[in-house]
Amino acid sequence: MTENLPSTRPLRVLAAMSGGVDSAVAAARAAEAGHEVTGVHLALSANPQSFRTGARGCCTIEDSRDARRAADVIGIPFYVWDLADRFREDVVEDFIAEYEAGRTPNPCLRCNEKIKFAALLDKALALGFDAVCTGHYATVVVKEDGSRELHRASDMAKDQSYVLGVLDEKQLAHALFPLGDTLTTKEEIRAEAEARGLAVAKKPDSHDICFIADGDTQGFLASRLGKAEGDIVDESGAKIGTHEGAFGFTIGQRKGLRIGHPAADGKPRYVLDISPVNNTVTVGPVEALDVSALTAIRPRWCGSTAAAPGTYTAQLRAHGGETEVFAEMRDGALHVAFTEPVRGVAPGQAIVLYDGTRVVGSATIATTTKAADAEPSAPATAASAQA
Repeated sequence: MTENLPSTRPLRVLAAMSGGVDSAVAAARAAEAGHEVTGVHLALSANPQSFRTGARGCCTIEDSRDARRAADVIGIPFYVWDLADRFREDVVEDFIAEYEAGRTPNPCLRCNEKIKFAALLDKALALGFDAVCTGHYATVVVKEDGSRELHRASDMAKDQSYVLGVLDEKQLAHALFPLGDTLTTKEEIRAEAEARGLAVAKKPDSHDICFIADGDTQGFLASRLGKAEGDIVDESGAKIGTHEGAFGFTIGQRKGLRIGHPAADGKPRYVLDISPVNNTVTVGPVEALDVSALTAIRPRWCGSTAAAPGTYTAQLRAHGGETEVFAEMRDGALHVAFTEPVRGVAPGQAIVLYDGTRVVGSATIATTTKAADAEPSAPATAASAQA
């Protein structure tokens, strides 16, 4: 079993270069491995001055210039491709619509699915490239029968397989992740970049949502959706405060609730539910966030077939841990029961299933079952189904 794409012949590789250190080192490694590499920077903003504030955001003219300089040092051709319209439609507008509907999306997954491994890959294949190379920390494993699997990176601390869980078998067949199978710290990646003469070696990593450079998600949404005053209520339905738009809240949120008086027990309150229909936000104690099961829609499998009923581990956030689940497909939806209750699960988020280090697939959470409302027999039912 070998990792990544076969190396029996040089490949024509299109390296997506964001202007950061990871993608630059990935492109350099691909070129060093003997592949015919061309660098491309994706212009994703119609106003490229607006998407970076310090270490936040990306996609500025500065980033494209950093990517170009890195390509020059590596010695590969370099181009800038304008995908701003596609990015706005498939990522930004989707993000706004999901929040407006009371859900919590992950734009990085949508970008990987719709931009980097759909729009970019389709264009690359049409131009005769064999693969798209990125600086993600994940590993593609080629099996003896030629099929491919997506696995976690060798270094779990940097693993980014969660945001790649939307890739299907065809996309995996043309994906190259040169950083995924090396046990190196980020400091060592930066040291490698410096040794290669790449000026981005000390450039800060971008973080948060790239198209909200100042990190003010609520302000961004308010500017697009407008302020709409609504009620904050407790579990009994009693009004305890007001807000300026339900879209500004996420399930599990504790800070920024601006409730005028404390709970009767003096304990913090958390967002339990968001109802865009009546613009109401429900808050309550932390234990009310416990979820025992969920249903997820729009499954995408990192293989040729859907996941068989069985026990897996699941990841619910890009930087979250794993939890054991029983999962099965029923009526076109993924039904998941947790071995132990989990907290802060929100509709719109992605759940990614793993079998060991192998990524099985990803789906979008549609509904959740609160642990307090679950039937006592639910976990036993899952266990008996497995048997």
